[in-house]
Amino acid sequence: MSVGHALLGLLAEGERHGYDLRRQYQRRFPAAKPLAPAQIYATLERLLRDGLVASGATERVGGPDRTVFAVTGHGRTELERWFSDVEAPSEYVGSLLSMKVTLALLIAGESTAADFLRRQREAHLSRMREHTRVKSAPDADLLRVLAADYALNHLDADLRWIDTTLQRITQLAKEIRP
Repeated sequence: MSVGHALLGLLAEGERHGYDLRRQYQRRFPAAKPLAPAQIYATLERLLRDGLVASGATERVGGPDRTVFAVTGHGRTELERWFSDVEAPSEYVGSLLSMKVTLALLIAGESTAADFLRRQREAHLSRMREHTRVKSAPDADLLRVLAADYALNHLDADLRWIDTTLQRITQLAKEIRP
């Protein structure tokens, strides 16, 4: 996800300062990688430079100065353009898992690669149980359920790939290390 577009969307709800944007980002995207304050302020500076946000009053609330930001008309237009763009499926599907298995087969052999895949499978199942607990919690809000569903589907796809690769490991080893 584009951090700039995420911040624009949060600002479209109303004016906010960086600290509040960070809190809202964590609340609205509970499974996303957290944003560092420096990343938020660097992104706000780019949005400001590009005329997508405007800065307002600076407040002091028991701590450092906090500048309030608001989305501009140009920012709303950019957000609408972004909403209309379909995200193209990636042309490249290389993953760290795939690379690690290939290199393990190449360097360490079939048993090392298979052992890695079995341990990785257990790690995926453990993470899937965590997401299932989150989405099944009686107090789970819909945003957490949505994020857990997304993560579960991705983990499930990885799990199917792991199982398929385990079935093909002997054949792969022969092709990689003739």
